[in-house]
This record gives sequence, structure tokens and C-alpha cells, in this order.
Amino acid sequence: IPSGSRILELNAGTGTDAAELVRRGYFVHATDNSPGMVTRAQEKARAPDLENRMTVQECSFTELGNMKDGPFDAVFSNLGGLNCIADLTPVIQQLPNVLKPNGLITWVLMSPVCIWEIAEIFRGQPKLAFRRFAKNGTRTHLEGLYFTVFYFTPQQVRRWFGSDYDLVALEGLSVLTPTAESKNFAKRFPKLYQTLAWADDRLATRWPWHSWGDFSSSPCVTNHEPC
Repeated sequence: IPSGSRILELNAGTGTDAAELVRRGYFVHATDNSPGMVTRAQEKARAPDLENRMTVQECSFTELGNMKDGPFDAVFSNLGGLNCIADLTPVIQQLPNVLKPNGLITWVLMSPVCIWEIAEIFRGQPKLAFRRFAKNGTRTHLEGLYFTVFYFTPQQVRRWFGSDYDLVALEGLSVLTPTAESKNFAKRFPKLYQTLAWADDRLATRWPWHSWGDFSSSPCVTNHEPC
């Protein structure tokens, strides 16, 4: 989308991505349902280079009817921010209220097939290796808060969007490179990491790799009529 476009970010957390998007020339309305996250995002928004271009609101992605400042040119969510509900249909049904016709949706979601996690079976960690295939989601925690995570295939997501949205692209992220939990891999094995990253760049948009990885991104464009 062109510079100057207005982006709505769902589950923005502390506003790190929102701040970066503003620095790249966009206006961003960052939302999150956690008061603590909203407070930290508001602190970022007060930076001199972000003022008047980054706004923050406490709002759940399941309550888009309460959204301020819409409609937007794009709706964005990164790094599995929407993987904490079992079905994205309630979110998708509300998109026409906040997204302009021909607007872009880019959600980076956690996928079931993650090669690096499945490989944990060889280290005697079957629970970790196959946790993404749990039918009723997987319990996890972040900073002491426990919640359930659900993993979506791109095909599931595409069905949820239905005929009112056109798929633009499909790309797997960290298909062959290690997941974020393996922070020291690149330092310990720099040449191997570079090789895997090189392969990622060439395979990430091809079948079946585009549906695998730590995350997958499947941008869609809405073709719905104005509400």
C-alpha cells in the first residue's frame, strides 16, 4: 500500500511494529486488549517522530464495532496475535466496518507444520514436536499469563475469508530457519544459518513450503461493497 495510507493493527502489543510502520511513512492506529500493553504503546506514540501519526486504543479484535478513526486502508496483525481464538470468523465478519473497499488484510499467523518443532521428536520431546496439532489448542504462557493457542492452516484461513476476499499471496516464514526460541543458532552456526535463510527466501512462496513454517502470511484484498 502507498506511503501515507492508514493502517489498523490488531493485537499490537507494545507498539513495536506500529512504530516501525509509522517511520516507514504510514499512519497507524494500534489496538490491544491488554491495558498494560496499551500503556506501553502509548509511551512509544509520544515519541517526537511518531506524534500525530500513531494512535493507540484499548480494544479487542473481537469487538471491532468499538473501533475509532476508521475506516482504514489496511488491517494488520503480526506474529500470531490472532492465534488465541479457535475461529477467526467473528473477526472477519466485522472487517467491513473498519476496512475500506479494496483494502488489504495482512495477518501473520502461526501454522501447524513447523519443521523445527517437529524435529524436537529426535531430542525426546514429543509433546513439543506435535503440540501444534492438538485439536483443542495448546496451553502456553507469556510473562506469567496462561492462555490457549490455536494453529491455523492457510487453507482454513482462506475458507474463513470466503468469496468476499481475494488472496494476494501466500508465504511461509521461518520455514527452514530456526524459530524465535532458537535465538543463539545464528551465532553458533552462522554459515548454516545463512544457507537456511538463502533456502527460505527461495522456497517460502512455493508449494508446499508456503503453508509451513513458524508463521505464515496470506495477504487478502477485500472486494466487498461499502457498508
